[in-house]
Amino acid sequence: MARPEAVVTSRFAQLRQQDLAVLLPELLLAGQLIDRSGMAWCIGAFGRAEMTRIAVEEWMAASPVYTRRMQRALGFEGTDVVTIFKGLQLDIGAPPQFMDFRYTVHDRWHGEFRLDHCGALMDVEPLGDEFVTGMCHDIEDPTFDATAVATNPRARVRPIHRPPRTPADRHPHCAWTVVIDDAHPPVGESPGCQRLRSSRAATVALDPIEPGDDGHADYSGPLRGDLDFAEFSKSALVRLADEVCLQMHLLNLGFGHAVRRRTDAEGARRLCVKQLTGIAGIAAQRLHRALRLPGGVEGALRVLELHPLLNPAAYVRAAVGDAVTVTPSPAHEDGAWISLCGPAERRPLRAVVQAVDPRLDVEVEGTAEEWTARVVTRAVPARELDEVAVTRISTGSSFTFEPRRSLPITPVGRESRVQT
Repeated sequence: MARPEAVVTSRFAQLRQQDLAVLLPELLLAGQLIDRSGMAWCIGAFGRAEMTRIAVEEWMAASPVYTRRMQRALGFEGTDVVTIFKGLQLDIGAPPQFMDFRYTVHDRWHGEFRLDHCGALMDVEPLGDEFVTGMCHDIEDPTFDATAVATNPRARVRPIHRPPRTPADRHPHCAWTVVIDDAHPPVGESPGCQRLRSSRAATVALDPIEPGDDGHADYSGPLRGDLDFAEFSKSALVRLADEVCLQMHLLNLGFGHAVRRRTDAEGARRLCVKQLTGIAGIAAQRLHRALRLPGGVEGALRVLELHPLLNPAAYVRAAVGDAVTVTPSPAHEDGAWISLCGPAERRPLRAVVQAVDPRLDVEVEGTAEEWTARVVTRAVPARELDEVAVTRISTGSSFTFEPRRSLPITPVGRESRVQT
């Protein structure tokens, strides 16, 4: 049974509506890059095949949980392909433009999508066909269905074509059908998903969306080809930002459990710290640049305040002023990212502040669950942490979003097909 939570004001509520519209794509992309950070270290620890299994387990555990949360939050619950497609548009597994999903709706129960650009493919294609097959076949087959099960357990996502690409420059990068049919045996949730449903991340209460603001308060209208976050109200964008941060925490919890099944507690903690450190630095750099935050200590504290590591506020208890003070929270109960930081482990916090200025550092005092971090300036710039450098290899670290018009998608009829 879900435990009731006292509602805590979101840290994102301090931002202007236009800044939140810039922030949302950045947060979605940061969620995608979690695997670019973590899986490199899993290959070193367990090999490529086992890394693939870890990825399958984490996404199958997390995506049905956070997909249902997002549907409820934005008011687009349903059982059809439009509901599935709307969920994908707000999923860290499919950040806009970097994973450039294009949708076709034939009717409520039949649809298709293609990826005109797949940033994840661009990252793994140079590694060879084994890695491409691992991602585009071994990972996608079970995880696409696991995401769809949050909407309808009789949904099936099947490839029209997918990489390895033949010819090598084939476009779109892949294309898939989505069919919902009563004749399909229902897909069940994975054991990891069932376990994750009892986490605090799955049940934490967030600020409700307030009606009356300028802009959309939900996504109950037509499916859009591209989401223009500037069309949503400030209240809706605050809730979206918090939900996307929770998606990251849920994915990380799935990752942590999968890793712990394969090694001892200390080995799992080392891998989880490496994963967090890498994504912490790249996300901080992108947030700092996208929101045009100041430099120095002031800028580092602002980035920390808005970073997924410390959000949402209802999940991670922290106060940010002249320093960051962390107290016991639901995130500590789950063993989430914040539980990896403290006086004994400063690397994730250092990665954040050094993304703003390599001369910055953190001094941390307190206990494992209750500590204060102060940002200080050193005389000599620090070398980029190895974990951040590994994550930077992803094309997502330097990806640039472009303005797009948000146009409604209307059903085209069963005779239409995606061009291959």
